[in-house]
Amino acid sequence: MERIYLDYAATAPCDPLVLEAMKPYFSEKFGNPSSIHSFGQEAKKATEDSRLILADFLGAKPEEIVFTSGGTESSNFALFGMFGALEKKGNHIITSSIEHHAISEPCKILEKRGCAVTYLKVDKNGLVDPREVLKSITEKTILISIMHANNEIGVIEPIAEIGKIAKEKAVAFHTDAVQTVGHIPVNVNDLNVDLLSLSAHKFYGPKGVGALYIRKGTRINKFLHGGDQERGLRASTSNVSGIVGLGKAAALCKEKMAQEAEFQSGLRDVLIKGLLARIEKSYLNGHPSLRLPNNVNISLEYIEGESMLLHLDMLGIAASTGSACTSSSLEPSHVLLAIGLPHEIAHGSLRFTLGRWTKKSDIDYLIEVLPGIIDRLRKMSPLYEKK
Repeated sequence: MERIYLDYAATAPCDPLVLEAMKPYFSEKFGNPSSIHSFGQEAKKATEDSRLILADFLGAKPEEIVFTSGGTESSNFALFGMFGALEKKGNHIITSSIEHHAISEPCKILEKRGCAVTYLKVDKNGLVDPREVLKSITEKTILISIMHANNEIGVIEPIAEIGKIAKEKAVAFHTDAVQTVGHIPVNVNDLNVDLLSLSAHKFYGPKGVGALYIRKGTRINKFLHGGDQERGLRASTSNVSGIVGLGKAAALCKEKMAQEAEFQSGLRDVLIKGLLARIEKSYLNGHPSLRLPNNVNISLEYIEGESMLLHLDMLGIAASTGSACTSSSLEPSHVLLAIGLPHEIAHGSLRFTLGRWTKKSDIDYLIEVLPGIIDRLRKMSPLYEKK
């Protein structure tokens, strides 16, 4: 049985070309970039070359890139680092109600430390209203953090517009771009952001490596204490092989992204149309057009997402009910609740995310088998029988 992977938002396979670029740095080019001998300098050059590649990809300066262990660390770094640096100036942070837990959980901790956090509501499509951002800014506001695109429903937020407001009000602006880098154009200057989080494994690089973009002049406290790596902002021996992989993945995305986005958005639209036409009481979650090219999130009445996932897996199809970080939770998605879905429908959601190796035949097969799965499961549901 052929296995079909439609969960690229959770993680993407490492591109073989990325793996090849990384391999030497596990063995023959194993130096520590902090060492002054030739082994160390060889590793340092590889690290700085990747920094140049990523900076160019984002429209940033190399010295504005800080390598981290991934998106969660980058976002924690942004929130805790900014609050620590600016808490004497103010104690107010603005974010949204649909952020990834890498943002919402640090915000809860900061609230216990005396930080006031405004969680902006979103509309039925998951969009943040920039006017609400403006209305929420006070003289105590030190940071705005709104994700570039939602990891569950794929909606792309009006980051450039929000960034312009933040800039006019002289408030630092962070965006979690973990789901967008490598999939749609991301330029830090066009977006008007001061900080931006990303993770390599979301765009065909290795797990365990990411970066935080920090605009020059932004006041931020260091996150890890120890050595003076990453300009003293983030101590720890550099993950050279991972950083090389991140750089190679970014270079490949720069070359392939436009073509891939066009192809995937075509498959996405075929999938949305096919499923909604063949399955009654099914609904698309997220904005119909302001969404990632590879994201399809649908809700189906009278059924639970976990049951659908198990049946799909038995047929060789890997999908998700939402964020991979909360896949073990029995609670409905906070994102789907935020856009107004009742609990019983939020429980019946599926997320399909496409990627570099998704084929048209994969989509055709899913459209063919999912209606039958839904029909069988609904026949076992007492709620469906009483409709």
